[in-house]
Amino acid sequence: MEYNKIKITAAQAERICLDLYKIRGSAMPLPGEIDFNFKIEGSDGEGYILKISRPNEHTEYLDFQQKLLQYVYDYGEGVLSPKVINDCNGLAISEFTDDNGQMRKVRLLSWIIGRVWSTVNPQQDDLRYSLGEQSGKLTKALQGFDHPKAHRQLDWDVAQAAWAEAHVALFEGEEKEIITYFQDQFKKAQPTYSLLRKAVVHNDANDNNVIVSYDLVGPKVVSAIDFGDSVYTQIINDLAIACAYTIMRHNDPLAAALPIIKGYHESFSLTPLELEHLYNAIAMRLVISVTKSAINKIKEPDNHYLLVSEEPAWELLRKWRLVDANFALYSFRDVCGFSAHPNEILFSAWASQQTFSLEKLFPTIKSNQVHHIDLSVSSTWIGHQKDFNDLDYFQFKINRLQNEVPSKILAGGYLEPRPIYTSDAYDKIGNKGRESRTIHLGIDFWLPALTPVQALFEGEVVAAINDAGDKEYGGLVILKHKEDKLEFYTLYGHLTVSSALKNKIGDTLKAGEIIGELGSYPENGNWAAHLHFQVMLSMLNYKIDYPGVAYYHQLAVWKSICPDPNLLFKSEELRSNTSISNGEIIAYRKQHLGKSLSLQYKIPIKMVRGAGQYLLDQFGRKYLDTVNNVAHVGHEHPDVVKAGQEQMALINTNTRYLHENINNLAKELLKTLPPELSVVHFVNSGSEANELAIRMVKVVTGEQDILASEVGYHGNTNICIDISSYKFDGKGGKGAPEHTHIFPLPDAFRGKYRGKNTGELYAQEVQKQIDLIHAKGRKVGGFIIEPIISCGGQIDLPIGFLELAYKHVRAAGGLCISDEVQVGCGRMGKAFWGFELHGVVPDIITIGKPLGNGHPLAAVICTKEVAKKFANGMEFFNTFGGNPVSCAIGTEVIRVVKREKLQEHALKVGESLKLELKKLSVDFPIIGDVRGEGLFLGIELVDAAMNPLAEQTDYLANRMKEHGILMSTDGPDHNVLKIKPPMVFTQENAIELVYYLRKILAEDFMVSF
Repeated sequence: MEYNKIKITAAQAERICLDLYKIRGSAMPLPGEIDFNFKIEGSDGEGYILKISRPNEHTEYLDFQQKLLQYVYDYGEGVLSPKVINDCNGLAISEFTDDNGQMRKVRLLSWIIGRVWSTVNPQQDDLRYSLGEQSGKLTKALQGFDHPKAHRQLDWDVAQAAWAEAHVALFEGEEKEIITYFQDQFKKAQPTYSLLRKAVVHNDANDNNVIVSYDLVGPKVVSAIDFGDSVYTQIINDLAIACAYTIMRHNDPLAAALPIIKGYHESFSLTPLELEHLYNAIAMRLVISVTKSAINKIKEPDNHYLLVSEEPAWELLRKWRLVDANFALYSFRDVCGFSAHPNEILFSAWASQQTFSLEKLFPTIKSNQVHHIDLSVSSTWIGHQKDFNDLDYFQFKINRLQNEVPSKILAGGYLEPRPIYTSDAYDKIGNKGRESRTIHLGIDFWLPALTPVQALFEGEVVAAINDAGDKEYGGLVILKHKEDKLEFYTLYGHLTVSSALKNKIGDTLKAGEIIGELGSYPENGNWAAHLHFQVMLSMLNYKIDYPGVAYYHQLAVWKSICPDPNLLFKSEELRSNTSISNGEIIAYRKQHLGKSLSLQYKIPIKMVRGAGQYLLDQFGRKYLDTVNNVAHVGHEHPDVVKAGQEQMALINTNTRYLHENINNLAKELLKTLPPELSVVHFVNSGSEANELAIRMVKVVTGEQDILASEVGYHGNTNICIDISSYKFDGKGGKGAPEHTHIFPLPDAFRGKYRGKNTGELYAQEVQKQIDLIHAKGRKVGGFIIEPIISCGGQIDLPIGFLELAYKHVRAAGGLCISDEVQVGCGRMGKAFWGFELHGVVPDIITIGKPLGNGHPLAAVICTKEVAKKFANGMEFFNTFGGNPVSCAIGTEVIRVVKREKLQEHALKVGESLKLELKKLSVDFPIIGDVRGEGLFLGIELVDAAMNPLAEQTDYLANRMKEHGILMSTDGPDHNVLKIKPPMVFTQENAIELVYYLRKILAEDFMVSF
């Protein structure tokens, strides 16, 4: 019958509920394939689900559902399920006649409080684990239940999916190939699939049948509803269905499935044989879904529910087709606590009885001793990124190291996270942002080019190729071995192409037979001459090649597939080193470091390497750094590093000796400044710079009183704390000292005065403080402020404020200090120094963080008049300030800014980013203000009443970190995200930043306010 003729309206549902159950309430339609479902909001305050069948539905089928629900309700330990509610006559299944004279069945169930899975954002691993956990508990609860109708014909039963093959003509091209592939695989699996455990299962844990708690952070699955598709079938199908619907819309569906499988197994133990069929079962549920959608487009085009999963199901099917079935199986086994590869233990046992000399592998090298070489991301030996990418230099270092240990073979690398694999070529976008293949799966042996390599044991050649074009292996040979009924493979990479290609597929090489010779760059694919030796227990789907590096999050699986080659050689030097865990580092910090020393993020990160705008953790994961303005021209900029290294190798001493480096840095700085600012003093940090500036003020003016902004921060020395409202007005502070005078934060967005044209009003607040000083019979010493107030929340100074404030201060005899520690050296884009944005020239400027690019270096630059009065006979001397190494570094930083046009770059990228952030604020009103200049921007989060949203800001920063983007919060209310990345931050980085901000701003916790 036509769908619209049998459809039930909300008004009809309300009447039916009242007539049959004496429950008055409002009805809201819910999705359903067969039944017409409604949520009833009862006048009694309770919630219900009203389920109305299609005409002439079989009572036996509905009886099956009702008895199943009651069984779960009675016996399901830890399972929350709907309760069956009888009608006024005590019947679990009621009846009524519709307007067409058709008999309809009616059921009423209790409402499970929560929200459906499809409305939850984000769907994180903990949530997916809870889905598996609850699904497993439900399966366990149903073990003792059966019913005749459970054994019915059902299209949605994966075990009965053969029916879909008759409809393959509905598809063409890629879609037809995918459907056919999975159907063929499913048919091949039937001999063992048919033997799997069976039971009555829910069979429909789709994203609209799974109920999730209302928790906005850390939600959990509380129930599964709608048992209409329950059936007696293979138990593994139930898990497959839970996976199929809830891993849709993920870049890496396999990774998304694993927490579900883990949770299910921990509630209801799965067998290894069942796991062998899970990959296909997931695929076949999707095949059923898209086939049903194709049929229903013709059959019931008006029933949109029947098509709701079509597009995401196809997207997932395409991705699932690309997942190696064996790798998926090994991943399933791993999360269920089995060895990922079934033969891992067997291989280890066999290898434990073998010992192979390295002379067997390299017959011309008369040595079995190894010198371990560390090429990990944490290695100091490999040095700077520029160094290990310089192949000639790397070969020189290898040769030099070999000369130091002439009787040993340089070797290492198994499971090393290597920085050389962190280029974009080794990247993918996973479920949590960018991922790099960094984990090295073999051992490298560094030996002279053309060193012969021979087979350790007899093997069949299964691959012999020229892989140099991909810059990974060069000449590559893979052998297949059978030892004591154990099958495994060995890989020999970085051979000369000619020697590798002498081997023919299918050839058998005897133990001791030559496989090939080591190549050298560029023929060997990369780096200096060496052998990459790898053991594999499976070729997966690879035919002519094989990965030599893996993603860190797949480490446990790859470690099982590719066991340690040193199991064969048993070299003490090659045994894997265990690094200190993050937990151990944190524990030591807590015990022995100052308690006020905080860590960034709820789950801290260990950073071991920097490269441009990225930081790398000990596993090689790259984090886009949007907050570290200390690394002004990029983390470990090669020219800056080189300048420091070269000077450090010569001399580093104090300024009492002549050296041109201090003059060179002074010259570079003065070129960027107005002529009034012409005298330089060098110190070690921004705090020291501001300390010295305040000292100058007091000496020059003879006065002690300093004017500073509310929430200003100027350093951590005593004097700097005394002028930093951010500190003394915060936790542990005691308020402003006698000689510090704080004017209101000049914030035109949420400050004392708001909107345009507030500059004069805030300048009047400065005058008020001057008047208070005068009222005490004292005079003004100085005025200090950042051109954009950083810790105050990246606050742009209102137009005209600084010019008027300077006039007021100077009229009172005070000096004006511009704190450029955070904003200077070209970061503003429009100007090299922040004060230039306001059309003023200060008496003193202070410079810190950016000048040394991470090296402790700072400066105070003042007018000749200030310098002359400051030189009152008391010598200013700083042991390390102005030393040759620091000055060499600072000089190079300024030159890099100019040479690489980073100021212009900051203007272009910053303005573009600011525009995109403003567009973002239109879509997400939680962003109340976007402000700043160049690459020094701030995003302030507020609600509609302009109240600060600190929790949301913290949540956003921590979620961005999970996606590989480092952000930090600031401001007096901790509701401002600051963006002040290294100046090499690119337009592409800005696009990525905005993409993930948009993604996370749409999450439940962020939109809940």
